[in-house]
Amino acid sequence: MTTLFKPIRPKKLSEEIVEQIKTLITDGQLKPGEKIPSEREMAALLGVSRPSVREAIMVLETMGLLESRQGGGTYVRSLTDGTLAPLAAMMEENPELLGELLEVRMGLECWAAYLAAKRATEAEIREIGASVEEMASQAQSGGWSSEVDSRFHYAITTATHNTMQLHVLNTIHGLFLATIEVALTKLYSQPRYIEVLLGQHRAIYEAIAARDGDRARRAMADHLEWVQATLPRLA
Repeated sequence: MTTLFKPIRPKKLSEEIVEQIKTLITDGQLKPGEKIPSEREMAALLGVSRPSVREAIMVLETMGLLESRQGGGTYVRSLTDGTLAPLAAMMEENPELLGELLEVRMGLECWAAYLAAKRATEAEIREIGASVEEMASQAQSGGWSSEVDSRFHYAITTATHNTMQLHVLNTIHGLFLATIEVALTKLYSQPRYIEVLLGQHRAIYEAIAARDGDRARRAMADHLEWVQATLPRLA
């Protein structure tokens, strides 16, 4: 019986810091791409030494939860960042995989639209609406940028308040941003499609703003199904 028990070992300060930051990431309070305080700021906030903070950050980087950028601080990584590079390479070699990506997005983003309608704060709804208005403004010049399009979808994902949804969609949107330029270029080749796309995005936003989850999910599905059906005809 005595072999079942092990002596209690006090945790090092760096281990306590690791656990606290891990919890903030998994709870969604620190989001993918978000910059964390500097070593000096973190030490002051936690009441610990900078070496303890530095050691904790190194552990979290090894775990794949944080990444340091040259001259730019330390950021939260997406939990699925490691899959992005090979997927992007596959997409370059086989453009038909864009259709498969749309199928993946269908499963993830339709549910995201539903959850956003149920959970979004007023500020998050305004952010989604602002993206639509930016699309409308840029549409007058022949179409909006892939960054604006991605920001719209990412804002919806953020509004789900689902940590895992945010991490998974963060990777999908990274890949989406790398490939959407091709899709938009094809769709913009037919000027009438710009208004169609704008109407679809506005319908998604209006359903979320109305707190109608089922309508938001259907509007997102209509949008992605239309893109999936239209792109092959423009190849």
